[in-house]
Amino acid sequence: MTDSINSSSSFLVAALYHFVSVPRFESLREPLQALCEANGVKGTLLLAHEGINGTIGGPDEGVRTVLAYLRAQPEFATLEHKESRASKMPFLRMKVKLKKEIVTMGVENIDPNKVVGTYVAAKDWNELISDPDTIVIDTRNDYETAIGVFRGAVDPQTKTFREFPDWVRNNPGLHNKPKIAMYCTGGIRCEKATAFMKEQGFDEVYHLKGGILKYLEEVPQEESLWEGACFVFDERVSVEHGLKEGEHKLCHACRNPITAEEITSPRYEEGVSCSHCYGTRSEEDRLRYRQRQHQIALARKRGQKHIGT
Repeated sequence: MTDSINSSSSFLVAALYHFVSVPRFESLREPLQALCEANGVKGTLLLAHEGINGTIGGPDEGVRTVLAYLRAQPEFATLEHKESRASKMPFLRMKVKLKKEIVTMGVENIDPNKVVGTYVAAKDWNELISDPDTIVIDTRNDYETAIGVFRGAVDPQTKTFREFPDWVRNNPGLHNKPKIAMYCTGGIRCEKATAFMKEQGFDEVYHLKGGILKYLEEVPQEESLWEGACFVFDERVSVEHGLKEGEHKLCHACRNPITAEEITSPRYEEGVSCSHCYGTRSEEDRLRYRQRQHQIALARKRGQKHIGT
């Protein structure tokens, strides 16, 4: 949280996660869903035996009420969160889901409460990743890295986080330098990724505490080694330094972020196709998307949100 975040923006957005044993996680779903709805809060929260993960948005008072409720639960008493602002409500609905994992890597017995990498504060990150003895790894997926990365970072170009363990196993060159520095959007994927790396025999494994979001919040742009924008999983699509909203839009056909320049492409049609997915969709697909887009346009005229947006 920082004064650089524009408090005049309409909605408060809180990103959070917490790894902790929660045997009663199923019983938390209904009261948490009801509390969010009663306070005008929307977004997604994932509950599992291993903890909680998610992002919510809404009126300041509503979001803070939900955060206070979570911290009143013994398991989440030390829960941390990161704040940003949104000019419009960034979520369409509220979903509290029960899951096997709060972030899915697909490797059994990876427990960040037992083994994890060394946290590095945002203010110390530049020094670490500028060290020639460090390999910097982006643990996010290809559609996220496409719009922004740290300078010099290795991009695994994974489609899902489940592919990350195999990527590590198939890249023995990662052992060529003594230090591994890892980062992701808010920090949660690195909790499991660094735990996995430690189990794979890597000794000096570090990760950016609070993720890219904390770095963009705290590190001045003139000192930054971040290049581009950071993809976020809500209607803002991306954020930039100071956590201000980025200029990217989302292709609702393939869910890839697209730039203003890509919107001018002849392959772009709102809600139907973009340069990323045009060649992978059939005319039947595009016809279906056009019909959906027509329904969205009708809903807009009525001043309503269409469920497909």
